Amino acid sequence: MADYKAIYQQKLKTAAQVAEMVESGWVFGMDAAPTQADGIMNAIAEHVRNSDVKGLKVHLMLDGYPFPFLADDSLDGKMNGVSWFSGGGLRKAVNGGYADLIPGYYRDFPGVIRRMYEYDAYVVSVSPMDSHGYFSLATSTSYSQAMIDKAKRIFVEVNEKQPRCLCGTQLHVSEVTAIVENTHDMPVLPPTKIDETSKIIGGYIAEQIPDGACIQLGIGAIPDAVGAALMTKKDLGIHTEMFTTSMVDLLESGAANNSKKQIHRGKTVTTFAFGSQRIYDFINDNPCFEILPVDYVNDPDVICQNDNFISINAALEVDLFGQVCAESVGTKHMSGSGGQVDYVRGACQSKGGKSFIAFTSTAKGGTISKIKNILTPGAIVTTSKNDVDYIVTEYGIAHLRGETLSSRAKQLIAIAHPDFRDELKFDAKKRGIII
Repeated sequence: MADYKAIYQQKLKTAAQVAEMVESGWVFGMDAAPTQADGIMNAIAEHVRNSDVKGLKVHLMLDGYPFPFLADDSLDGKMNGVSWFSGGGLRKAVNGGYADLIPGYYRDFPGVIRRMYEYDAYVVSVSPMDSHGYFSLATSTSYSQAMIDKAKRIFVEVNEKQPRCLCGTQLHVSEVTAIVENTHDMPVLPPTKIDETSKIIGGYIAEQIPDGACIQLGIGAIPDAVGAALMTKKDLGIHTEMFTTSMVDLLESGAANNSKKQIHRGKTVTTFAFGSQRIYDFINDNPCFEILPVDYVNDPDVICQNDNFISINAALEVDLFGQVCAESVGTKHMSGSGGQVDYVRGACQSKGGKSFIAFTSTAKGGTISKIKNILTPGAIVTTSKNDVDYIVTEYGIAHLRGETLSSRAKQLIAIAHPDFRDELKFDAKKRGIII
């Protein structure tokens, strides 16, 4: 039997020693926020800043740490980010012109990686090695295996506070190039404040969700409000892209138990978990929790196998055709397509399923309507007019799927803020949309 502890010690290095291995032109890969290795990447950034190394690219999504190569443009040309889906740092860097982005559906990322990319190093934060020599990638395995398959080297950062997921991607010590130990608190998101408007929207959606439904929730005040409104439901299932704190509440209260799911019965399924320490504590060594690759979890043909599937996602604006923009403000980059379309399609294919796109009716203190005659010039269409199902604001629910353009426009105007309804109606009639 191999002495895994001895192998571990042979590969143990400091973050600075790993950084010294890096050469110009290297491409790095990382998965979503909680598994990003801030110690190693910060050491590499420092090494690059003080050396002749240049041309580094770091592929990542939903940045969980204030990485130096995203914080400002001082490393532009020497070390740049490439966003698969942006958090705050990547958003700033993309809009600042010193980070690139890769558009795409989240479910397609593993396939795109395997077809198109090679990585000089895959970098990941893991839980401590078990007695069999395995590290758990814990909180995110969305496209990790694809990057592992296409990486020349694997650098792991062992964080004793990283939870261990019993079902998810595992790395064996024999596969690893270098090991760095760096124990610190996990990244968390600020607690969401659920305002009265979000509660109203959450209540509308909750009324549409039957006992025994399988749900997907996004992140933010409205999904959290939906979660709070579902606490009186029974036998809910969870199959979701991102596992959030509101889902911990549903599981611990007994409202969700996954007992009525058609697939993965008794199990909560996700592709990454991010938000609060409660989440990390909940998934640690939890046999009822599965973190699986995104090309499976977000596949509409998988999603729809659960009956009464309900998806709830957000938008920045919607036009009178029902086109949903969820990733830009005009030409300003905000995030990415993520899995919204995956879940809209999966829910609509599910027996009894429904998809909701929910948002408050106005922005900027009530001065801008989010329901628009036409999208803001440059706005990116995330969910097409052909896919959209239900749109929800604090003024009600519009059902668009299968409806005529005239019916869509009338319903959307009815749930717009009253201050903008006359203008929207005038513009719609001028365009010949309302008949």
